[in-house]
Amino acid sequence: MEDGKSTGPKAKWWSRPTAGGTTRTAPDEPTPVQDAAPTVDVTGATGVTEAHAAEVPPQPSAPEPLPYPPAPEPVAPVVATQPVAPLHEPDQYSTPPYGGPGPWAPAPPVQRPVPTPAHGTPVPPQYAGTNGAGIPTSPAPGFTPPPQQPQPQPQPQSTHWLQYDPWGAPRQPLTNPGPPLGADGGRKKNRRGSLLVGAVLLALVAGGIGGGIGAYIERNGGLTQVELPQTGHNSGGRAPDSVAGIASSALPSVVTLHVSGTTESGTGTGFVLDKSGHILTNNHVVAPAGSSGEITVTFSGGETARAEVVGKDSGYDLAVVKVTGVSGLKPLPLGNSDNVQVGDPVVAIGAPFDLSNTVTSGIISAKDRPITAGGEKGDGSDISYVDALQTDAPINPGNSGGPLVDTDAHVIGINSAIRAADSGSSTEGGQAGSIGLGFAIPINQGKRVAEELINTGKATHPVIGVTLDMKYTGDGAKVGTKGAADKPAVTPGGPGAKAGIKPGDVITEVDGRRVHSGEELIVKIRAHRPGDRLDLGLTRGGKDLSISLTLGSATGT
Repeated sequence: MEDGKSTGPKAKWWSRPTAGGTTRTAPDEPTPVQDAAPTVDVTGATGVTEAHAAEVPPQPSAPEPLPYPPAPEPVAPVVATQPVAPLHEPDQYSTPPYGGPGPWAPAPPVQRPVPTPAHGTPVPPQYAGTNGAGIPTSPAPGFTPPPQQPQPQPQPQSTHWLQYDPWGAPRQPLTNPGPPLGADGGRKKNRRGSLLVGAVLLALVAGGIGGGIGAYIERNGGLTQVELPQTGHNSGGRAPDSVAGIASSALPSVVTLHVSGTTESGTGTGFVLDKSGHILTNNHVVAPAGSSGEITVTFSGGETARAEVVGKDSGYDLAVVKVTGVSGLKPLPLGNSDNVQVGDPVVAIGAPFDLSNTVTSGIISAKDRPITAGGEKGDGSDISYVDALQTDAPINPGNSGGPLVDTDAHVIGINSAIRAADSGSSTEGGQAGSIGLGFAIPINQGKRVAEELINTGKATHPVIGVTLDMKYTGDGAKVGTKGAADKPAVTPGGPGAKAGIKPGDVITEVDGRRVHSGEELIVKIRAHRPGDRLDLGLTRGGKDLSISLTLGSATGT
């Protein structure tokens, strides 16, 4: 091996057949194309040229069945007129796909790709070919493989290269089966980490976009403008006798009073009596101001003004204040409380718990309710006696002094007291609320007292000139046996003494209406003016008597 080539027989070159038969050439050396073309003798399925017939070994008497179907017999013999040359140059290494037989004969599989051996390195033996179905076959007759020389076999890197046969039936996909499980853990971890980072970034971007869209929707009321159907604007007119009509007529005349004194303060309501600035309210509303306190009046339109007390009376729980320098005052018309019937609709206006211009409605629940209020001083000088109108219109602390008006928006009472479910006092200083039992001073009584307070600064009380036993628990009002400061119980020369009332008598009726207690008798008397004549019914020593008297007058406080 002086030139580095194998000294054994060279591998034969197989080329594709021409039409009409299989041509097989096995030149020892490459034959130039210009050589004389051999004559092709197609004699059946042998397909061997005359030039190399001597190299083909003798055929047996019975031909050996081929693993593939024989080529179809030609219709007529064909004589090649052109020299037949192999499609490719002979390959001394028999490299597939040119180193083995074609699909008409067993073909070798594709070899595992390995680095090209250096010059002079012995070539490994040929792999046995397979037929079209992948079945191994023996070499074709006349083919002598070169002698094999032992050499170390490289370790296969991948088994699929040795099993792939381009000419046989498919067995495996031409894909890399991949490394064994766990062989590429680092790459998978890196890929999983990349996917996790990508997912986090996507979530952040989506969250930012969603937040922006949400903020836009919140600020602009949605992606689209929504318009809901609504009734058109009307003139706002209401029937004069409706609650809205009454309120619109009366509210401009109602005011809120804020009173502050040296030790206490409070809030109440009042209403305008005349254009001179006189305002009527309750005595217990202005009482915290004392003699040096401050009273501020706030009108329904929001204007404020300082007010001064004109006169007040604890016995009637009424007071009049006056504002100056205020123009455009609208007096609230006064009605007649004697015309009121139980069940008549009424509207109460005030500032409950300092909520100015509050309007509530109800009916007249009862008339002539004997109500006493006050008594915080303990000597009875601050007790007020009211022959009140009862209403279920909600009245709460702060409504005191406000008007109770009828359907004509005329004042028929001054809201003064409520009956609560409890005493209205607590350790936290809370006040009781309305339970539907409100009481108002009849405007007929309020008008008389207001006129006296404006004109004289004092109010007069009608009296009968007797001292009552307020501890008597029987039915009626009992005349005491002894008066205050050991004075006589029946004032000498007074209205009672002139009518013939004696100590120990029990007064049971006033103008035909039953009297059940001393408080009720006082209420009934104060519902009249001084000088009015009353018919009284009384019991003396078990006998019923009737007398008449003319009411006297006393100055209130």
